[in-house]
Amino acid sequence: MALDLVSNAHDGVLIWQAACEFVAASRKLKDQGFTTVDAWNRLADYQTIFPLIVPSVRAPERARALHSEAGWSFWDAMIFASCLECGVSRLYSEDLPGRAPPGQLEIVNPFAPITRTPQGMLPGTRRIIGD
Repeated sequence: MALDLVSNAHDGVLIWQAACEFVAASRKLKDQGFTTVDAWNRLADYQTIFPLIVPSVRAPERARALHSEAGWSFWDAMIFASCLECGVSRLYSEDLPGRAPPGQLEIVNPFAPITRTPQGMLPGTRRIIGD
């Protein structure tokens, strides 16, 4: 599924935090043969497809409100705020179900069933502003 998303994304970007988390999380796959070297090589492959973008210094302040006032996890708040700061319009994540964040960002769970609802939205998809 992830490969389908990567293959079909023509205007995607790689948020700095997601790149960091990808390499950090790869340690959990060592027993399955996916080494740290493999993770760094895969990250380099992704960077040939997607430009790496870095959020502004305002991202932590946006994340602070989500974390301290809305109860988001620190890292979820940081990645969401980073997306907003970098002008990302759609975030693919299975980690943000049921969140109603501020701002204009569509959150799509790529693992949700692909069927249309009567309102025309895909399950697992939330369009925050402009529905």
